[in-house]
Amino acid sequence: MNKVFELPQLKFAFDALEPAIDARTMEIHHGKHHAAYVANLNKALEASPEFFSMPIEDILKGINTVPETIRTAVRNNGGGHANHSLFWDVLNPGGKSAPSGALLKAIESAFGSTDAFMEKFTAAATTRFGSGWAWLVLDGQKQLQVYSTANQDSPYMDHHIPILGLDVWEHAYYLNYQNRRPDYIKAFWSVVNWSFVEQQYEKAR
Repeated sequence: MNKVFELPQLKFAFDALEPAIDARTMEIHHGKHHAAYVANLNKALEASPEFFSMPIEDILKGINTVPETIRTAVRNNGGGHANHSLFWDVLNPGGKSAPSGALLKAIESAFGSTDAFMEKFTAAATTRFGSGWAWLVLDGQKQLQVYSTANQDSPYMDHHIPILGLDVWEHAYYLNYQNRRPDYIKAFWSVVNWSFVEQQYEKAR
């Protein structure tokens, strides 16, 4: 029996991010949206069970090796699973409230300052049309980049390693913010766990 993908447990209570992100949104986002991506990913891979033995990041890196009949389902749902798994760790309370050390140096080198980086990231998140994500990634040259992707597309598909991501699908914020995406993005900065982002950066390097 192949081991199927599973919904990761949240490491914090649904209300731990209030007032930035409300408990009801967290409950629906994790328990319904992310759970659905996992269920649909598992369903799609029943046709090619050999992929169950691979980490989702590796499947996404090799998305073009996934059979065409299930590729779109794996891209959408596998991306949704990988993206959200990272997102919950980015939001896990208790870490540093600002970047430091090697990551801070890299941010200053790539963008000029933390404020300039946050402006660029905020712009990517704000201007992503429709649904998608904003990312801080380490690219193939080990350089930091900021950009957004559509839907559940993952930076892993471009062989980039995401170290910070923000979900700008409406389901991530609509209950609390309605159409005020910029307010949600601004609130997001108050709950980023920079300790986790620094760990991701060290691993990616």
